[in-house]
Amino acid sequence: MKQLDTSSIRFSKPVNEKLEKLALGFKRSKKELFTQMVDYFYRSKKDPSDFGDEVLKKELSLGISRIISFIKQQEKDFLLPSYTDVGFLKVAMAQSNDKLSNIDTHLARESEVSIALLKYTKSIIGGIRVLVNHQKQKDELKEQFRELLEYYIHSREEMGWTTANAKKEQLIEHVRQSLNNM
Repeated sequence: MKQLDTSSIRFSKPVNEKLEKLALGFKRSKKELFTQMVDYFYRSKKDPSDFGDEVLKKELSLGISRIISFIKQQEKDFLLPSYTDVGFLKVAMAQSNDKLSNIDTHLARESEVSIALLKYTKSIIGGIRVLVNHQKQKDELKEQFRELLEYYIHSREEMGWTTANAKKEQLIEHVRQSLNNM
């Protein structure tokens, strides 16, 4: 009796030997191995006569193309804005460096001016000290002169009209000598 769901295929002895070796290697029957081979080729749509496997190459090529397009999209979304931001930062840094160099130059000039003003102030303070010393000396001289004048006036009033001329000359000589000693 014949089974209705079976079909037979004829092939050469060398092919049969290869099929037997494969079946033994995979530990399956020849029928089971053949059924699995047919299912595999049916599902993968591979051409068994194509050793280069063009379908696989096309799939790989499509996968690589998808990866490349993904990377390009990532560049557009993330890298290009980052590069643009870096460009803006470079411009901002250049402007900041220019401003900082201007500030540095200005501070150097101001430092020189401050040093000159300090020297000038020290010389003015020295001049003021000299003037103060001269003023003290002047005040001391005035005080000495006032004392001398008071002495002269007091002595002259004591002498009166009857005092001898010699005493008057002696008083005048004493006052002159005191003025010379000042």
